[in-house]
Amino acid sequence: QGAVKRQALYACSTCTPPGAEPAGICLACSYECHGTHRLFELYTKRNFRCDCGNSKFKNLQCKLLPEKGRVNSGNKYNDNFYGLYCTCKRPYPDPEDEIPDEMIQCIVCEDWFHGRHLGAVPPESGDFHEMVCQACMKHCHFLWAYASQLAGKEFPPLTKVNSLEDAGFVLKVEENEEQKKEIKKESGAEHHDAKEEKQSEQFNEPSTSSGYCSKFLQKFSMEIAENTSEFSFCKLKELQSKPFVKKDTATFWPSNWRSKLCTCEDCLKMYSELDVQFLTDECDTVLAYENKGTSDQETERRDPLMDTLNSMNRVQQVELICEYNDLKTELTDYLRRFADEGTVVKREDIQHFFEEFQSRKRRRTNRMQYYCS
Repeated sequence: QGAVKRQALYACSTCTPPGAEPAGICLACSYECHGTHRLFELYTKRNFRCDCGNSKFKNLQCKLLPEKGRVNSGNKYNDNFYGLYCTCKRPYPDPEDEIPDEMIQCIVCEDWFHGRHLGAVPPESGDFHEMVCQACMKHCHFLWAYASQLAGKEFPPLTKVNSLEDAGFVLKVEENEEQKKEIKKESGAEHHDAKEEKQSEQFNEPSTSSGYCSKFLQKFSMEIAENTSEFSFCKLKELQSKPFVKKDTATFWPSNWRSKLCTCEDCLKMYSELDVQFLTDECDTVLAYENKGTSDQETERRDPLMDTLNSMNRVQQVELICEYNDLKTELTDYLRRFADEGTVVKREDIQHFFEEFQSRKRRRTNRMQYYCS
């Protein structure tokens, strides 16, 4: 599919050990092509295309898609692909680290960090949606102007302005509504005068309403242009004009904070230059990715057995339920062996199970005939 917007990724230390080029593989290839290998779970990353079987893998061909490009130039790599995380460049879980600490992913560089290495204490009870690490706050320096408004108690504003409403943005909207009302009143009065003028012209001389309409439209266009210019302001410049706190720490952001970022032409250009255009995309968040997975699962959860039962008579329903229960019991026992051994269930394992199940079913049917009274 090319570079997927967001997907779960793994790194295979068996195929790409330290010293080799970093590479990432998708979930499907982790099962089909690397089932017995040693893998690092990378969780999710954005705009990544699976490397399995390309030039980074010397002795492996992808079983799912053998024809692949040699290099995925759009992929981005870091120490995570070697099983190392955070500024301390340690593995997770770390056998030498006895301090209990959770790892948090930065939504810009997508590296994982220990909570104690962020320079700021994460909010209690995990009451935050996303985190931006220290290095990425330096890279995305403009975020500090938003921090006092959106990033919580760690960065209180240095003025009494606590929201966009307090900054006067709502006031401008209200003023604009009043201006619109004035325009309507003026246009209504002039329209009334135009009617009287038109009526008088009908008795005196040819109409000149076209000239009047031109003047009115010109005036109305000028009013619209003036009102529109008031809304072309940059939220970022407005915030930067006020004092704000700037620290050498990570920042923690609540839900929907991305929607508060300015999207004026200058800011969009800045996002592009910093290569962080994704910050204004709500669908880029891990929460959106998880919600999509949950939604897809709920769609697939419709029980085909119940749909089939509703189309059958009583005898057929009983027979189907008995067969279904036999299948469920045997399949559960079969899969439990894989779970106990910690091995991956592959397509050929499922095919083998159903072949054996059908064979046992035929033997049972041949030995006994069922009759219904």
